[in-house]
Amino acid sequence: MSSVQEVATRPIRNPKSEIRNEKSVSLKNVTKAFGVGDAKTFALRDVTLDLPYGELVLLVGQSGCGKTTLISIVAGLLDPTAGEVEVLGQNLTKMGGSRKVRFRGDNIGFIFQQYNLIPSLNAVENACVPLLIAGWNRKKALEKAGHLLEKVGLGNRMKSYANQLSGGQQQRVAIARALVHEPKLLVCDEPTAALDAASGRTVMGLIREVAVQPDRAVIVVTHDSRVYDFGDRIVSMNDGGIEKIETDRAQFQH
Repeated sequence: MSSVQEVATRPIRNPKSEIRNEKSVSLKNVTKAFGVGDAKTFALRDVTLDLPYGELVLLVGQSGCGKTTLISIVAGLLDPTAGEVEVLGQNLTKMGGSRKVRFRGDNIGFIFQQYNLIPSLNAVENACVPLLIAGWNRKKALEKAGHLLEKVGLGNRMKSYANQLSGGQQQRVAIARALVHEPKLLVCDEPTAALDAASGRTVMGLIREVAVQPDRAVIVVTHDSRVYDFGDRIVSMNDGGIEKIETDRAQFQH
């Protein structure tokens, strides 16, 4: 019989009948350049990529290959130099600034390498910020955020401030904050980098709960091969482009 811990950290697989055919993300000939003239450098070169709903996609490759730039464009934090970006059925390339900000707030969750916790707020207050921005009642927002902190193993640190938490604990607060408003698209940059193996698998299990729903999707940038078995596909990048896409899970650890 499996232990409770094993069940909690085991990757959940997608029932194929639940997965929609529509694309959660569609990039067409996306290029991103920085600088001008002789100083111009290309972070992305003519990237075309379609990702379905209901999957956790792992984005891998050497540092500097364009992974973070790609997810920043998908999340609407950067505009492409050229190409079309469609996310959750909306064309971000044609979307105005204020509308894009609202779209991000309503639909996208972010987990980046920098924790970006607000120093004057404690852990549970930091985790509930997206709900307060969305107009939730403060008491209900704190209750929901507290439930997520318990799930990531921080039930006894809810009143702690960032400077009282380790790097791994701060990362778990940031993860709870990203998940609290149940985003349709979750974008993660090295979410397990500051975590030990057990905490990393617990966190990836929570992240995967978002991915397996038929109207949601998750993109995870990672160098951590220990979490490959949580993915449905691996997109490998090299020198600003897509090198290969793997969907055969038997090959993920090789």
